[in-house]
Amino acid sequence: MADKPQSGSLFGVPYNFERPSLKRLVSSYWQPGDGMLVEKPFGIGYTLNLANWRAWVVLLVAGVMLYLERGGDSEEFEDDEADEPVEVVVD
Repeated sequence: MADKPQSGSLFGVPYNFERPSLKRLVSSYWQPGDGMLVEKPFGIGYTLNLANWRAWVVLLVAGVMLYLERGGDSEEFEDDEADEPVEVVVD
């Protein structure tokens, strides 16, 4: 049986199934000279480069959206508590 490659690219998407080490994890997530997205140290696809300021903006926006979704600002819907019957006419 032929040995299958543990890392490479398939249809332009990188993959890497080699056993990750701590050094490889840290060097993968912190690459100051690269763009916002870098190859994952383990798995399929890309991840955020934490040495790039744009990645921190993405994380901040995602955090704010998660906070608002979980009920950070629910005052605007408090007036709708009085449920009144509604008549619906269907032709």
